Amino acid sequence: MGWWKEAGRYWHTLRHLRPVQLYGRVWFHLWRPKPDLRPAPLLAKRSGPWHLPARRLPSMPSPRGWVLLNEPGQLDELGWDGPQRQKLWRYNQHYFDDLNALGAAARLMWHSALVNDWVTHNPPGQGNGWEPYPLSLRVVNWVKWTLNGAAMSAAAHQSLAVQVRWLTGRLENHLLGNHLFANAKALVMAGLYFEGPEADTWLALGLRILASEVPEQVLPDGGHFERSTMYHALALEDMLDLVNACQCFANRLSPAQQLQVAEWPLLASTLQAWLLTMCHPDGEIGLFNDAAFDIAPSVAELVGYTKRVLGSEVTWIAQPLVYLKDSGYLRLAHGTALALLDVAPVGPDYLPGHAHADTLSFELSVGVQRVLVNSGTSCYGNSAERLRQRGTAAHNTVIVNGQDSSEVWGGFRVARRAYPLGLQIEPSADATATKVGCAHSGYARLPGKPVHHRTWRMDAHSLIVADLVRGLHQSAEARFHFHPAVQVQTGPGQVEGTATLPDGTVMIWQIEQGQAQLEASSWQPRFGQVQPNVCLAVQLVNGRSTFHFRWGPAKA
Repeated sequence: MGWWKEAGRYWHTLRHLRPVQLYGRVWFHLWRPKPDLRPAPLLAKRSGPWHLPARRLPSMPSPRGWVLLNEPGQLDELGWDGPQRQKLWRYNQHYFDDLNALGAAARLMWHSALVNDWVTHNPPGQGNGWEPYPLSLRVVNWVKWTLNGAAMSAAAHQSLAVQVRWLTGRLENHLLGNHLFANAKALVMAGLYFEGPEADTWLALGLRILASEVPEQVLPDGGHFERSTMYHALALEDMLDLVNACQCFANRLSPAQQLQVAEWPLLASTLQAWLLTMCHPDGEIGLFNDAAFDIAPSVAELVGYTKRVLGSEVTWIAQPLVYLKDSGYLRLAHGTALALLDVAPVGPDYLPGHAHADTLSFELSVGVQRVLVNSGTSCYGNSAERLRQRGTAAHNTVIVNGQDSSEVWGGFRVARRAYPLGLQIEPSADATATKVGCAHSGYARLPGKPVHHRTWRMDAHSLIVADLVRGLHQSAEARFHFHPAVQVQTGPGQVEGTATLPDGTVMIWQIEQGQAQLEASSWQPRFGQVQPNVCLAVQLVNGRSTFHFRWGPAKA
């Protein structure tokens, strides 16, 4: 890449950032606070119930061992820091998620010893564990652990206070988004857990940040503003933890603070409704933008947690058509089939770090089986594989001239990005079918200024996806990635074929105005996990292709 193109890519990336993200980054790297080792404040007394939080899958198979991101490791071999594991693995090591995971009570002795080991071997301000994001998640996990009934040592309580003081000088204003939210949540949780003037200051600071971040990060339709289903699930957990803690320590809140948090239960219910809208019949999230299973608690765990905290179930009724207008997703449900459509911007302009170049992609389930799937996410970091998973070709949409619809680069950067255009939603009069049309501007940067238009038409037994690329272009290819459990075969001329589901359902696909071939691909449903699958790649002819998909009942 020439220097002028490199400079242009930086310009189109940086021009969207807020000033605080620029000068905040400089400040964050130049200034470091000194650890404050004063004794911890006194613990506050509860004035209300504490409800069992949502639980993740266990990550500790042995007293000093983990399986994190599907990669094992032993503390005695790896320690708490070092190059033996990637940074994200080290972050997870410092989160202490297992303290509140399924079956945690049986591992109480392991956890107590591990917390004390962390205090001994992680001096204040040193190592990955003192970076603000893992520190924030650990503070919350330690507080939740004790509220669940564990007895934390005096040394650990002292360390907890030192960590919170350190955090007040390391807030991630240069990153914003879920990082700053996590910082604020930790301050609120610690501010409620302790009492006295210092704890009051932590609580006030955390609530002040949340006063601006909650209205921005939770969109009016209940979606999280980064448009990642996984981070949305984490945001729901965050909101429920905050409501839970505020109910438990209601006596720690001033009248003005009580007024601020009074709206949070309703926000939690709208967050849950959005999450359920974006789930497949198998009960888990669709994979849009950075998303993977098992990072957030399962949807079932979050639903149960919502009921415990709010005192009742959130009313959510499946509809044939749901349009999440503010976040930009559509749910189409006809018969036994479900399609989730992405007609959204890639994320907030100043914060697209978890975006994929997936505009106008979609996922499809028939019955409880996922049939067409987006890439998913198996890794972070600055690697070719990370870039491939974020790229357009890894999603169920159209790639033009071999370019991504949004210029994803680095590990978490986006230069020029796609914006949706001209959305049209046409339900049939009897609600048995839905037609959706949309275009996007992502390829307008290319010579000829091509524009991708896509139309979906779905009913109880079929889905038709018609693609049109207007404007001069050299090539255009629609890609349809099948779930690994689906057996795909092609017929004569590779313009038709079948897709057989594990239950015996045979789906028939047919291509019009396009040339198709099957390619090896992969699906990344979890971090550290790559599963082989196949992709039907359809070359558009004269800028057009139409994909017909039909299905029927399972074999007797």
